[in-house]
Amino acid sequence: MPKPKRAVALISGGLDSMLAAKVIMDQGVEVEGVNFFTGFCVEGHTHAIREKQRKKPKRNNALWVAEQLGIRLHIVDVIEEYKDVLLNPKHGYGANMNPCLDCKVFMVGKAASLLHGRDGADDNFMTDHDFDFIITGEVIGQRPKSQRRATMPIIASESGADDRLLRPLCAKLLPPTLPEREGWVERDALYDFHGRNRKPQMALAESLGFEDWAQPAGGCCFLTDAQYSNKLVDLWEARGSREYELDDVMLLKVGRHLRPAPHFKLIIGREEGENRYLEGYRNTFIALHATSHNGPLCLVDGSPTADDLALAARILARYSQGRDAAEVTVGVDRPDGTSEALRVAPFSPSEIESGWHVGA
Repeated sequence: MPKPKRAVALISGGLDSMLAAKVIMDQGVEVEGVNFFTGFCVEGHTHAIREKQRKKPKRNNALWVAEQLGIRLHIVDVIEEYKDVLLNPKHGYGANMNPCLDCKVFMVGKAASLLHGRDGADDNFMTDHDFDFIITGEVIGQRPKSQRRATMPIIASESGADDRLLRPLCAKLLPPTLPEREGWVERDALYDFHGRNRKPQMALAESLGFEDWAQPAGGCCFLTDAQYSNKLVDLWEARGSREYELDDVMLLKVGRHLRPAPHFKLIIGREEGENRYLEGYRNTFIALHATSHNGPLCLVDGSPTADDLALAARILARYSQGRDAAEVTVGVDRPDGTSEALRVAPFSPSEIESGWHVGA
């Protein structure tokens, strides 16, 4: 018997990538998944921090999708490589700091390096798998920046995947690809989904036996969020550099961010889960916490003066249970191990300037 064809599917954890993989699996193709971790993903680690998210499953949706499909999933750290995509996007940004078209070209290109007969395969990653083509869950018209009829050939060409890139959910609206022409997959069993309406995908999911799926409205990247993007730009402007590390990316997802002055910023926990997460950064930042009343933890990012710390203490007191007290005692702990206590009068709500709120 001929050797079964093999495909690598880009698995984001959303509905579309799950359906795309399943449709091809049902045609007898062996499928494995790949998920590229940029640091900007909306996943279980973020859901677990926030109290209001506790009703949502605490899971990595890409892993969960792979489990539902019964396929192997490879999670690849591309944090460092992705920096150039974010900082220097050839095709520019979307509505916020999302370089969606360049991002898709990058990820499909990474997957293309795994294809059979291609040069540049990573010796440490799936070297013996010999994948024949790539699957994505793209749908024409679903994304204004990256998923348009005009951008589909750009992704295929610039990524190096060419016509080994198959989009099962909208394939009938595109020219036949190599897997279709060679009979590896049956074109008639593919779909012609288009636009932002997800009802056809949901109907297909139910027909395939899926009872649950993640992110039915699509989107799994914080860079598409206006508030997050504003925080990222603020960080770059304050530092005078567009460099960033994973800790920067993560901290922008957590807490209330206020910048009372250009040279320092406050990150204040909004609930217990965030306070616990911020505790992990006490050795990196100056940390403030109310000692006379219950309240959140506050990290100070920047180079605050003594007067700045007194101001920060008054702001923190405003968000503590001593907000209506005449005085609140605030502990100030520095990474070098020194500490002090400040007795301050909490700010009133009107004294917290709206311009201090980063990302609002």
